[in-house]
Amino acid sequence: RAVVMSYVDLTRYDSSANIVQKKLGQDEDLRGLSSILQESDDPSSSNALTKVICTVGVKSRTVPELVALLEAGMTTARFDFSWGSMEYHTHTLNNLREAMKQTKILCATMLDTRGPEIGVQLAPQDVSSFDPRAPKTKVALEQGNRVTLTTDLSVPASSEFLPVNNPDLVHFVEAGDDVFVGQYLFTGSETSSVYLKVDEVDAKAGHIYCTCKNTARLGGVLLTVQVSNKGDDLPTLSEWDRHVIEHWAVPNQIDFISLSFTPNAQAVYECREFVRSVGGEGMSIVAKVERLSALTHVDAIVEASDGVILSRGNLGLDMPPEKVFLSQKMVLHKCNNAGKPAVITRVVDTMTETPRPTRAEATDVANAVLDGADAIMLGAETLRGQFAPKAVETVRRICRQAENVFDHENHYQMQLPPAMVESGLLSQAEALASSAVRAASKVGASMIIVFTRTGHTAQLVSKYRPNMPIVSLVIPRILQNSIRWVLEGERAARQGLLHRGLVPLLANPINSDPNSLLNVVFARGKARGELSKGDQVVVIQKVGTTSVVKVVAVA
Repeated sequence: RAVVMSYVDLTRYDSSANIVQKKLGQDEDLRGLSSILQESDDPSSSNALTKVICTVGVKSRTVPELVALLEAGMTTARFDFSWGSMEYHTHTLNNLREAMKQTKILCATMLDTRGPEIGVQLAPQDVSSFDPRAPKTKVALEQGNRVTLTTDLSVPASSEFLPVNNPDLVHFVEAGDDVFVGQYLFTGSETSSVYLKVDEVDAKAGHIYCTCKNTARLGGVLLTVQVSNKGDDLPTLSEWDRHVIEHWAVPNQIDFISLSFTPNAQAVYECREFVRSVGGEGMSIVAKVERLSALTHVDAIVEASDGVILSRGNLGLDMPPEKVFLSQKMVLHKCNNAGKPAVITRVVDTMTETPRPTRAEATDVANAVLDGADAIMLGAETLRGQFAPKAVETVRRICRQAENVFDHENHYQMQLPPAMVESGLLSQAEALASSAVRAASKVGASMIIVFTRTGHTAQLVSKYRPNMPIVSLVIPRILQNSIRWVLEGERAARQGLLHRGLVPLLANPINSDPNSLLNVVFARGKARGELSKGDQVVVIQKVGTTSVVKVVAVA
């Protein structure tokens, strides 16, 4: 039996108590304590709503390695083009697609641009840290010693000289500037990064004379160079980025462009225009906020982009450490209000070399979820880490525990203030999405199913953070271009994998009967242990020209 509800019926949540107190504060019967002491009820972490982006390559590029990541919970594969050739990444991408076929697990793809990033290359292209051709000894720098950054790439890296790959560096660096160099960006405790103070700049000779402020051993194959609060005038899209987008991302139907060092909204518009000009219509642009200057334009950046990655490693160099958490809360709040996915980086760095995160890292992951993050991005942990699948599983288990105490009710009310409802400014799509989430809460639904062609309505449902999975049932179109028949909708399905709680499914374009499709989703949910007979499911679909929200019992 189906109960049809008007999408303008906006009965509100009842959120009279803090959700953490509801979950853990029942001290009289020790339920709160027992919920902490008992083992997690979801050891596989497969039902975590928060997404995990994994940087692939080096130690995560063979089919078996990628199968392990998919089975652990990877939802988006990130290809970082600050290192590696197109041929290198193409090999990894082909293996990823084979891994998806073997596991039948859908995974989105993301190209991370190099942008104005400056580096010191210690090895030839495509040589990883594990390659026999990689440098055997590290560059030793001692506190108080002098080191020269040079634009002369013929000079080998040593304790006296570090050759940088961007000749413009000498034109915007000044005496007194802070420069960070390392395989990891400097955090204050890592010995693999060095903090430099610029003493003098000789632009004509291409030399920047610096003093080391700490002792470090620089290893790996590529060192990152960042000048604190400088470099905003460099082009956001380099010529290399434009070449890669046109000749790699577009032909390979990549889902997301991660725009490194996004300074403002104009950079997003320019990137989107370029992507469209080379045939990348439909590719999402995700802005990386990694400089203090970007925070001053964050409202416009959120509006212009399709999502935001808060790159805390780089951002932490431009601001005092005690301010980083404030920037995280602010950016996530703005993304949540706009219904744009928000991604947090640099969470479990130690799992690159250890099988467990530190207690601070575990708490950091949980706080990102509680702050409203849609996804967690892993970098070195999966790129070259020794415990890549374990890192993904661990992050997802922590995310699930945090989701269990996330205040869904308060979040809903913050996204739908009474003034918005009373003003009549709520769009039909927003009304549908919010009504579906409210209905699911009231009836204790196990799932929300959204029939969609673009995925937009399902993404709006995610904005209201229901505490159950959202199945985005994308109905594709079969179109004919000048060469062949194409299926429109595959990318829309994959792009849902950046939104918290959203599970995209691609419907059969030949048989799109709603009842048949619902039965397919029900069967899948039962097989995965997500649905049982008699469970309530909320469905958003079109009946003729009318959009409805209905409650259906699983048969």
